[in-house]
Amino acid sequence: MLKRIVLCLTLALVLSCHAEALFAASSSSSLMQISADGEILVCTNRDSGTATVIDLKTREKLREIKLGHKPEGLTFLGQSHQCAVCLYGDDKIVLFDADSGNVLHEIDVFDEPYGIVSNDDGTKLYACLEYPSKIVEIDSKAGKILRDFDCGKFPRGLALAADGQTLYVTEYLTGSVISYDVTSGDELNRWPGLSTDNLARQIVLHPILDRAYMPHMRSKIDVAHGEGSIFPYVTIIDTKPEAGDKPRKRIPMDSFRGTLVTANPWECELSPDGQKLYVVFGGTDDIFVCDVLDDNYRELVYSDYIRTGHNPRAVKVAPDGEHFYVYNALDFEVVEYSTQSNRPTQTIDVCERPYSEEHRTGKILFYTALQPMTGRRWISCSSCHPDGDPDGRTWQNPEGLRNTPSLAGVAWTHPLHWSADRDETQDFEHTIRGPLMQGQGLVRGRISDALGEPLSGKSPLLDALTVYNNSHKFPLSPYAKQGLSDSAKRGREIFFSKKTRCAECHKSPFFADSNPIWPGKVHDVGTGNSDPSELMGPKYDTPTLLGLYRTAPYLHHGKAQTLREVLVTYNPNDKHGVTSHLTDDQIDDLVEYLKALPYEDPVPAAKAAGLKKVER
Repeated sequence: MLKRIVLCLTLALVLSCHAEALFAASSSSSLMQISADGEILVCTNRDSGTATVIDLKTREKLREIKLGHKPEGLTFLGQSHQCAVCLYGDDKIVLFDADSGNVLHEIDVFDEPYGIVSNDDGTKLYACLEYPSKIVEIDSKAGKILRDFDCGKFPRGLALAADGQTLYVTEYLTGSVISYDVTSGDELNRWPGLSTDNLARQIVLHPILDRAYMPHMRSKIDVAHGEGSIFPYVTIIDTKPEAGDKPRKRIPMDSFRGTLVTANPWECELSPDGQKLYVVFGGTDDIFVCDVLDDNYRELVYSDYIRTGHNPRAVKVAPDGEHFYVYNALDFEVVEYSTQSNRPTQTIDVCERPYSEEHRTGKILFYTALQPMTGRRWISCSSCHPDGDPDGRTWQNPEGLRNTPSLAGVAWTHPLHWSADRDETQDFEHTIRGPLMQGQGLVRGRISDALGEPLSGKSPLLDALTVYNNSHKFPLSPYAKQGLSDSAKRGREIFFSKKTRCAECHKSPFFADSNPIWPGKVHDVGTGNSDPSELMGPKYDTPTLLGLYRTAPYLHHGKAQTLREVLVTYNPNDKHGVTSHLTDDQIDDLVEYLKALPYEDPVPAAKAAGLKKVER
């Protein structure tokens, strides 16, 4: 109690002396931000490709600005009403004026910008490129990249310290936190995650204490049941310079309030006085309001619990501390709450729904960890396939080791699963009802145990889930923006040669030989016997090669960490293409070609060849 009183007095004193500094624009990248003067709120709308500006005095939408494909991280430029947004799908960073809606600059980057922060005077921006794991420094006035430096692996969360010199970065797939000196680009400290830490997309810094707070998941890949495989966490990092490489404090959110389980923590936010932490959960549609302690033990204690709309992805507190705002991504709305009562006071629509109601229903089902999809609240489809991407994990499933695949282009590459045992997405009704998700299911009544029996048309909800699942598209490879390199062209000749035989199974335009028929076509490529837990191999479905550049690890068991290992280490008998005769330089060329896939949209060629997309 004494420590709590001392903390409150310290916070009050610092607030009175440094209010202006504390009320500056947030130093943490988020999908939603409030201007330093508290006048406007801006949020990015990933599905509609826009940013929405809201007047916080009138609680009205002022304008919606069309930006591009998949806007994600957003920041204000210092104290101004100018903003910078990462267009994850267009490989651009866009600067715009929120008051006028005018675009000021469009800056091309290599690939996948996600998080972005501004220094206090708005002259410089720092953005992370999830791929190929870089930080870019941008002159905001000129709209030009000044330099870049290497940054961990798959960075997403960014926070810039108050001194403007130390940048904190989260590795999305490992939960590690790394700090960098922005002047030199040198790594200062590293707080490694556990082997199970995953999906750490955001980090916030305490305004007074030497603390950083990171929402993330833990994925226990050796457990095949929903109540034991996915856990929601908030990790607290001691950011003092001497604290690097020391253990971190992890707060399990599934037991934070007794037995109330939450799922898929997305973002968190501190109140301006640092006494409250708000955590939104995109899987269970709720918020924990936490009291912040400075005791190096509990760190957070439960204060309140709030139900939200569908798939909350961002939370921000106003500079005056009177209200906080939650962005419900699949209701396309921002909801204002009173910080005194924690009850909603206003709902503001941010954009029109960019797709059909059936598509939206399917996406809600994909992201929810509630019934009828799941019975124990820990896991949703998006826990392993966030936004249709892989989670970088190889899971110990009942049938053996299974590397999580991307859902990109899945509508063209049925059947599903490495074992090709499912000829339609509706077959995942078996997974929903099974031990992994333990849900009620989307089809009324019993279903046959036989996977070959069609489930399409038996449930509007199941068909809607299928519509969303089949909607993911392939992004073009950043390695072929200027066309194929000379090395990739040589690799293409090797790939399509009759001697290597790569193209016999990996056929254009999707570089697979899958067809939506039952049973599926499978091949023995010599990898099935390396997993003693395998029950369904040694033959597997031919996966697409499109997008390989950013989807390691590889093969059904996830043991190949690089494409070179696929071609050499895990192909000793030439069963996975004939590659043993290739020189090191030829292997390098072949890898360069594989990294360049896809270098053009495969859909027109597929339609020209008479291939059919699975719609539902």
